[in-house]
Amino acid sequence: MQHKSFGNMQCPVARSLERVGEWWSILILRDAFQGLTRFDQFQKSLEIAPNMLTRRLNTLVDSGLLERRPYSDRPRRYEYLLTERGRDFRPVLWTLMAWGNRHFFPEGKSVVLVNSKTGVEAEPVLVDRVSGQRAMAPDFKAVPGPAADERTRRRYALVNQDRRDPAPPAVTAKRPRSRAKPESAV
Repeated sequence: MQHKSFGNMQCPVARSLERVGEWWSILILRDAFQGLTRFDQFQKSLEIAPNMLTRRLNTLVDSGLLERRPYSDRPRRYEYLLTERGRDFRPVLWTLMAWGNRHFFPEGKSVVLVNSKTGVEAEPVLVDRVSGQRAMAPDFKAVPGPAADERTRRRYALVNQDRRDPAPPAVTAKRPRSRAKPESAV
């Protein structure tokens, strides 16, 4: 079966899945956030076949989430370090962890997010940087952005028509970014 590429779809979720949608990739990123950098460390932690690990690491490097850097010349060995793009994935991972704990661990949480200074368990939430409001429906919704093609605009119009909502306004310009980060931001 031929793998369909999401890389050129007019959807940020689809394009993101093209880079990290394979489960090994997310687990490699999880381990990279825990400080693992070397092939043998990832292999030992994940118990993954070497050929699969090589493919996943190459994909993460090609996607700009990890950087491959030599740490030994004889034999030639590399470490894999998170890039800025990779580090930007951390809130996604924390949110996925909280969602998994809430819905798939009836026996209790096996890993939790805590405040580094206090040790108190944290609950990640998505907050709008400009308003400081928690980003939740119905107060927030996805709408076509300035680069949306006609197909994307029709899809959102259709979805909103089925809900009997007025068509969402298209975003025409970026709003100014606030420099202040709300304390409750992830």
